[in-house]
Parts: sequence; C-alpha cells; structure tokens
Amino acid sequence: MLEKMLVTQALDERDLLVKKITDKIRKAKLVDTKKRNEERTAGDRVTVDEFGKTAQSAWQQIMDLIDRYQRIDASIVASNAATWIETSYGRFTVAGAISLRNRLRAKGLIYTKGTDFEGLLQSVLESQFNAGIQLADERNKALEKQAEAMRLSILGKDGKTRDDKPLEVVEAYVRENTTELVDPLGAEKRMAEMKEKKEKLLAELETQIKVSNATTVIEF
Repeated sequence: MLEKMLVTQALDERDLLVKKITDKIRKAKLVDTKKRNEERTAGDRVTVDEFGKTAQSAWQQIMDLIDRYQRIDASIVASNAATWIETSYGRFTVAGAISLRNRLRAKGLIYTKGTDFEGLLQSVLESQFNAGIQLADERNKALEKQAEAMRLSILGKDGKTRDDKPLEVVEAYVRENTTELVDPLGAEKRMAEMKEKKEKLLAELETQIKVSNATTVIEF
C-alpha cells in the first residue's frame, strides 16, 4: 500500500533516516569470534544461534531503513522534477530552482564559488572598475604635477609672461594626456542591477520552494 505525505514531511523523515541508518550501522554487531571449546561468543558472550539471530535482525533493520530512505528520496526527486514554480525571473521546476539557488549560494558538493558565475563576473567587474578609477586618478595627478612644473618653467621666477601661447600649449598637453575611464557597460549601474537581481531571485526561490514543499504531496 502506497504512503502519502507532504514533501516537507518527507524531507524531515529523510534527514532523520540518515541519522537512524548511520547510528544502527555503527552499533550493529555483525561478526564476532569464539573459541572452539566454548559455546558463547567472545564479544557479547551469547550463543552462536543467539548472535546469528541478532546479526540477521540488525542487518534486516538496516536494509529496511535504507530501502525506505531510497523510496522517499526517489519520490522527492521525481516530485521536484515535475513540480513547477513561478518567479519574476521565469518559471522553474523545483529541482531547477534548488539547483539555481545552490549555485548562486555556492552551496553543496557540486556548487562552489567557482560556479557562482554571476558573483564572479560582478567581482571581476568591480575589481576592474576600481582599478581603472585608481589608475586614472594616479596618472592625472602625476600629469598635473608635470603641467605645473611646465608652467613654472615658462613663467619664470617673476611669474609673468608677455605671451599666453606657451601656457596654451601646456593646457593642450594636459587635455591630450588626461587619462579617462573606458566604461562601455556602465559598471556601477550594472553591478547594482546584478546585486539586486541576485538578492531578489534568491528570496523568491527560497519562498517558492518552501511553499511548494509545504503543499505538494508525494506517494511512495
């Protein structure tokens, strides 16, 4: 007879089964020894028949729990692949939503910081943007010092010149050699948009996954 339960209940039981199975495996006495001239085993000091029954029972309990875990897990996976949720950024299966959430959070065995592509892209954009601003600022400050030295050289000690043309040459030199930031993407706006989208999408995915798990029934 098939069992029915909500996905949230199935997830809780699956987590509990992991602990139960692990605990039973660690505590199971499956092999022992005994002397030929003794009736009882060396460890638990029980007869061979008693030890055999206990070992068989422990083994069967473990296998039954593993079977239940596998059936619940397979049902959750199947449900997640067939159940759809809606977000402002598109429609996803629950399985796809979980995968996307974990990737964006760099969570789990598969997903690391290396698979958070959007986060990596944002980091590189921010790094290059800040480096560009810093480099332009440093070069322009050096240029201004150079220009000031040129002006002083032209004006001389008294600070006077009969002709403004030499100074115009200096100003033209400054204009032509000023360093500018080349930012075709609009880095600041793009970074803000990426951050907002990620935060909003993660919040929506988390909410929709929880709602789906709390309302979807599985059978196994």
